[in-house]
Amino acid sequence: MLDAVRASVLAVGVRRTTLTDVARRAGVSRMTLYRRAPDVTALILELLARDLGAVLAGEEQRAAHLPTGRARLVAIAVGIVQRLPKEPLLRRVLEVDPELLLPYLVQRQGSTQRLAVAEVRRLLDEAVADGSVRRCDTAVVAVCLVQVITPFVVGRSVLPRGTVGAARAELTRMLDGWLAP
Repeated sequence: MLDAVRASVLAVGVRRTTLTDVARRAGVSRMTLYRRAPDVTALILELLARDLGAVLAGEEQRAAHLPTGRARLVAIAVGIVQRLPKEPLLRRVLEVDPELLLPYLVQRQGSTQRLAVAEVRRLLDEAVADGSVRRCDTAVVAVCLVQVITPFVVGRSVLPRGTVGAARAELTRMLDGWLAP
């Protein structure tokens, strides 16, 4: 079903994606979809969370060889900032229906942010334990870190042309320095 949501959003955008279209693409009834989610937006948000989870898992694998928890955490955060805006679903949402994300940027945390905060907190706990990150309230710092990197993900298109690499390097320096003991 989520693959059908992805196909529909990529084809026609968020506003024109309907549960009827998703049901047809998935080969299920609309009632089956209604039992899973109240509307298309909920399915899209579930899919965005799944995409974040996949990107996060990939970045964790890529950073696994790094010697400290802080180095891994910074590499994972910067990797997510680099990869997530290239994900087709998020790119499409940001291009044609960015207002879908606005409540999750200014009013409340959604499942995608909760997933990100939980993973960052786990990584912070590991880094504090190995001494590469200063002692801190990892619950608070995890929320702050997600808040810091979110604009780099959703606002990447506002960076001046040719500055994405330099901005990524500055983000790396910022996070590494902020977390250092």
